Amino acid sequence: MREVYRHHEFIRVNHFRDLVEAAGIPTMLRNEHLVHGVVEIPIPEFYPNLCVMNDEDYEEAWSIVHQALEAEKTHPGEDLSCPECGENNPANFAECFACQTQLESPKPC
Repeated sequence: MREVYRHHEFIRVNHFRDLVEAAGIPTMLRNEHLVHGVVEIPIPEFYPNLCVMNDEDYEEAWSIVHQALEAEKTHPGEDLSCPECGENNPANFAECFACQTQLESPKPC
């Protein structure tokens, strides 16, 4: 088992896990339950982290995570407002997380 990515926000780590597992690479999350407490632990060693189960999958998994991180830098996007409930959603969402209404990307100026 080898660590691929670590971050204080569980949702980011879980997102990258989904990307890596979609490529057929078995993973495991460590420290995932430490972020649900009342007090946030500001020690990086306790941050949630994504690990690949097989060391030989590390390079491919890191490539997937690295590409996603680079894409965030070049195309961060703007939040999308749901036309149904008005909830703000990240630009990469296809549907509103609050009411599951389909979202449309904003039109370029």
